Amino acid sequence: MTAGGPGIRLLPNAITVLAMCAGLSAVYFASVRMWGAAIGAIAAAAVFDGLDGRLARLLDATSKMGAELDSLADAVSFGVAPALVVYLWKYPGAREGWVVALIFAVCMVLRLARFNTLLEVERPPFTKEFFVGVPAPAGGLLLLLPLIVDEQLGRGGWWSGQVVVAVWTVAIALLLVSRIPTLSVKTIKVPPRLVAPLLVLVGLLAAAVITFPLVALIAAMLVYLGHLPYSVRRYRWLAKHPEAWEVPAADRRAIKRAHGVAARRLGLRQPLRGRVAGAALRAVRRPRRFDPAQAETNGQARDGKRRGWRQIGLRRQDRL
Repeated sequence: MTAGGPGIRLLPNAITVLAMCAGLSAVYFASVRMWGAAIGAIAAAAVFDGLDGRLARLLDATSKMGAELDSLADAVSFGVAPALVVYLWKYPGAREGWVVALIFAVCMVLRLARFNTLLEVERPPFTKEFFVGVPAPAGGLLLLLPLIVDEQLGRGGWWSGQVVVAVWTVAIALLLVSRIPTLSVKTIKVPPRLVAPLLVLVGLLAAAVITFPLVALIAAMLVYLGHLPYSVRRYRWLAKHPEAWEVPAADRRAIKRAHGVAARRLGLRQPLRGRVAGAALRAVRRPRRFDPAQAETNGQARDGKRRGWRQIGLRRQDRL
């Protein structure tokens, strides 16, 4: 079988179909009130979604059909399925809850449509390191965070109130369609010296997920939310420094240090705002000290009074 044979090209699409099946299975588990299984199915769909694209690029098996199928699977697995899970969990039969579920599903579809259109738009090279808004897998899992906390800590907490869940759902939906830059792990490059420590870390994370799956998911979602300010700051810095677009991470750190040293050498400080105006006013109002030598030069007496032209021996010029 050749590297680009039909069997190899089928493998990434098969994984995409598995992701869509996992998302639909979450709806089934929610209908029979198996909430833990529903959460696990959405998490499995996120894992499959992370594998299919990388596998397609690795095997050189990318295709137009695969791209369209991936978008359709994301809409089902991370838009429709999580919205239905939350609706069946907190708003069974309620019209208000159905409206909230629709808002999330529509925002997810709009987010995926924008993602597909941005693929054809020429943008600066550094933007490949970022997503525009929260990506679909992260959005689907973030939506389930109240359900995950409820399963871990017990039922009846404030986090599971209908109003809280509705506000949370709308907030995540807005993050999906927002312009907030979020980091993309697809472009992260690991130095060779960090491969072994990273593998150890992966093993520890796998042990945590197997032993405490819900706690691991809660921690992962909180860490993801916490990275958003850093992502925005990094995006803005790269936008202002084109010389750092095509260089490795070590060189970027050197550029940042160089800019910091240059700013300190120039003595750049933040403006003092009101203190500058106050100091200027005090300097204007402060009386001057009397200098006898300067006073004699300027035609002043020692008592500080101005001397007339006759007192200093000047003759008045006759006017014609």
